[in-house]
Amino acid sequence: MRLLEEMDRQIKKFGIIEEKLAQGAGIFFALIMVKLKPGIMDLSIWRFVVLLIVCAIRPLYVFYFKK
Repeated sequence: MRLLEEMDRQIKKFGIIEEKLAQGAGIFFALIMVKLKPGIMDLSIWRFVVLLIVCAIRPLYVFYFKK
């Protein structure tokens, strides 16, 4: 239970921007997983990887480093 309490405390630091960026990162993660299955999508996987990283930077910073 201690892990969940710690994660809950960390997530409460998120504002609306970090929340939406985390959602975007989740979407791009899902698109990467879909792209790994051949024939489902025709876009380059690297576009999704870049968008995932861009969307994940700030939420990860706030979650782990913001005091």
